[in-house]
Amino acid sequence: MPAGSTEDKARRIVDVVLDEDSVARRTPEVEHERAVALFDLIEENDFSLVGSQPGPYRLRIGIFEQRLVFDVRNETDEKLRDIVLSLTPFRKVVKDYFLICESYYAAIKKLGPSQIEALDMGRRGLHNEGSELLRERLDGKIEVDHDTARRLFTLICALHIKS
Repeated sequence: MPAGSTEDKARRIVDVVLDEDSVARRTPEVEHERAVALFDLIEENDFSLVGSQPGPYRLRIGIFEQRLVFDVRNETDEKLRDIVLSLTPFRKVVKDYFLICESYYAAIKKLGPSQIEALDMGRRGLHNEGSELLRERLDGKIEVDHDTARRLFTLICALHIKS
């Protein structure tokens, strides 16, 4: 389908806002990953609210009462639906992901290429695990492709740590 087609716009996020009260401040490297994920998500995504009107969508992501909230709105900022997920299933993978990220960033400064590559493979594997978990949890509520789920998982990590 040609870029910019009506169907393409119907399955798009055009704006993302993270609840600043939920956002944990982390290392500069993690902050950079968050900024890149936000930019990449807006540039390229496949997102559709199941059983609701087509997009484009505006998305607000935050944590409220120990739950992850996707506040999905239409292009004119009218609320379409809140998708609320328990944070419990994400805790272990997020914790493991941040531990390996810290090791990876430390390794970049002092270890050789093979050790850095091994840590990066582990980091990417955990990131994939988290994004697949997110896709499972969103099943029947929101449809996203693999890359969109990865970028959303990065943003969830930025929110999750503070909760």
